[in-house]
Amino acid sequence: MAVLSRSHPSFSVDIFQNEYLAEGAREVNAIVTVTATGGGTSGGQPLARDAGAAAAVVIMVDCSGSMDYPAAKLRNAREATAVAVDTIRDGVAFAVVAGTHEAKDVYPGGGKLAIADQATRAQAKEALRKLTANGGTAIGTWLTKAKQLFESRADIAIRHGILLTDGRNEHEKAADLERVLGQAAGFFTVDCRGVGTDWEVTELRKIASALLGTVDIVAEPSGLAEDFQQMMVQAMGKQVADVALRVWTPANAVVKFVKQVTPNLEDLTDRRADAGPRAGDYPTGSWGDESRDYHVCVEVPAAEVGNEMLAARISLLLPQPDGTTEVLSQGLVRAVWTDDLASSTRISPQVAHFTGQAELASSIQEGLEAHRAGDVDLATAKLGAAVRIAHRTGNESTFKLLQKVVDVVDPKEGTVRFRKNVSEADSMTLDTRSTKTVRVKK
Repeated sequence: MAVLSRSHPSFSVDIFQNEYLAEGAREVNAIVTVTATGGGTSGGQPLARDAGAAAAVVIMVDCSGSMDYPAAKLRNAREATAVAVDTIRDGVAFAVVAGTHEAKDVYPGGGKLAIADQATRAQAKEALRKLTANGGTAIGTWLTKAKQLFESRADIAIRHGILLTDGRNEHEKAADLERVLGQAAGFFTVDCRGVGTDWEVTELRKIASALLGTVDIVAEPSGLAEDFQQMMVQAMGKQVADVALRVWTPANAVVKFVKQVTPNLEDLTDRRADAGPRAGDYPTGSWGDESRDYHVCVEVPAAEVGNEMLAARISLLLPQPDGTTEVLSQGLVRAVWTDDLASSTRISPQVAHFTGQAELASSIQEGLEAHRAGDVDLATAKLGAAVRIAHRTGNESTFKLLQKVVDVVDPKEGTVRFRKNVSEADSMTLDTRSTKTVRVKK
């Protein structure tokens, strides 16, 4: 472990790998565990109420016509947003956007952000009472409005959005949303929530992935308030933004991929930004008190028995206002060639575990897609594989979600039968949460 001192929070990097390779082998795998501590939070709960001046949050509420069916949906959304507003820490900049086929900043208005205190929170909740359902859905316009609001305060580093929708993005072209996501990526993060079952999982997952946030389903509108409060508590716990994972490799070595593997799966490989000779930066977003795992795979030149080399140097970097970067922590990935078969064939438990978690997610998504396409045999095989992996790796929450879609005959072998009359909510919940992972059982 390496820890470099700095102001709160402090970061540490732990490397888990089997550094021993057989003669001629080239692929080196490592799990990089990054932990941030002392950031002024405890279990996601803010400790200091005056620490929010450098943070901003924009809540985007779907106000399209479908939010009136049933009428309780918009009422629950208003109530949930009010709870979220109450959870905003004093000093945090915030705004509320009503989203339809266009976007309107309903509070404070005028393209600005308000500063949270007792008075502005009360004003915001009063403004929520005026929200009505009418119009279409064009999520790109909502995100564009959020970006404009964040840009109104260039001094704020931590920028977080919360987006709620109940439907598909039907009133703008896919290319328009793609363009907006490209503009917003790296500038602010967004947690997405779909209420009910008429929205597209892949659509919201794409938004959350691009903006390094989370996606989840709230099947019943009555559950929105609790979910919004939890999201806002997590957002208020963020203390540092724009942390990058830098991977340096020696000459003739190549990074094959970099993936976040907990708390959820996220492939960062294509988001690499070159950072000098043989180094690349991968975005990790904002941090509070938390721990995440990353799978780094490097291809190195083949070598003979007895050789060893530094396969990669992993650094956590924080940009500074003067254009420099502060090194928060570092760790090393090694490669040692051996003719000891026991050493070279041993797989790191962490690497094996998270490879299984990635396979679990893809098995679920492919199984549900096959079922929607009417291929029951393929769907059964894929979800059977998912059951087997979830059981083996101890992913109990995913295992329970699978049991709502299939009858498990033998979890160890992955023998399952599709349930009759599976609810759309249960199917979407399984799909939405398929990328949530668990760590290796101690």
